[in-house]
Amino acid sequence: MSALLSLLGWSFLPGVASSWIQSIYYGITIRAGDPKPKAGSPKHTQHRRRIHILVVTLYLLYTIYEADHDLRRLSSYYQDLSVPTTATGPEIKSRFRRLAAVHHPDKTGSEAASESAAYFIHLKLASDTLQDAAKRFAYERFGDAMISWEKCITIKDYVTKGVLYTILPHYGVAAAMIYLLGMFGYMEFGKFYRWLILVTLGLFEVHTVTRPGFPPALNIVNAVVTTVSSRPPYLPFQIIALLRKLTLTVYIALSQIGPLLVQDSKTKKAAAEDGEKAVRESLVALEAVSKQLDADAVRLMDMEVAPFKGDAATINNLRGQMREWLVQNTIRADPMVRDALGTSLKRRRVDAPAGAKRNW
Repeated sequence: MSALLSLLGWSFLPGVASSWIQSIYYGITIRAGDPKPKAGSPKHTQHRRRIHILVVTLYLLYTIYEADHDLRRLSSYYQDLSVPTTATGPEIKSRFRRLAAVHHPDKTGSEAASESAAYFIHLKLASDTLQDAAKRFAYERFGDAMISWEKCITIKDYVTKGVLYTILPHYGVAAAMIYLLGMFGYMEFGKFYRWLILVTLGLFEVHTVTRPGFPPALNIVNAVVTTVSSRPPYLPFQIIALLRKLTLTVYIALSQIGPLLVQDSKTKKAAAEDGEKAVRESLVALEAVSKQLDADAVRLMDMEVAPFKGDAATINNLRGQMREWLVQNTIRADPMVRDALGTSLKRRRVDAPAGAKRNW
């Protein structure tokens, strides 16, 4: 619930940051004395939208980094004992004995006795938890919150306690907050995807805490993380905490960035439609002009041939002259025809008798 309330409260902050950054942007990119885009103008609105998207994106990336950093800072029982997640009970016990020899209160001075005692108790708790199969299973899936669960002995007890008292209440409150905020007009954009993400994450948590081993998706993530960095592998409860934070990040993205991207897409679509409409109108006008020119050409042709209508001899004479004109100006004027005629005449001169030859 606190995460969703922070989402609601944070939705008002990017506007202030965007205005401030936009002022700095204009101060850097626009020379002194040149006019700045007026508020409400298309250019000013476009700049504001892009800066707002940038601000929100940077914040969301920071929240993911912050969530992972908090998980690393809090550490885990495996890291505290410096053992891998695949360590066996005897290996954990042996490691604890070596650490106890160093951090036992009797081995430290009186000045640091209280801190050493607290740390030794913590190591003892970690060792006892990881050496017990049921507690180790519960710790890997629910974190150190399972330490306070009383009357839990078997794995079934821990899983039932975790699902009924942690997972279901969390998602029940989250669903209620999404529903109530939707009733008041908040988080309307991407409502379907919000519910889809919430249900998917809830099913993933239930699947993770009820399976005997780590889920395949977590194994893939750990393989990638341990290959590209020195970070220890995630435990199920850590990846669940990170996914919950990531879900909140996605909700913020849907609220802050989604409408802007859709608006930008609608603006581009409207501009494209306006361009297509202008092209269609130009084509219609061009077609009308073409039809008018065609009608004028037909009318002029009719006027030119009007004196010859009904006179067969004149028409035949006109056709002959037109045929001759076409031969003279079209066929003989063609470069290929001229070359062929020249070649033919040249052959005639070459093949003619000696007495018949003359200079052409």
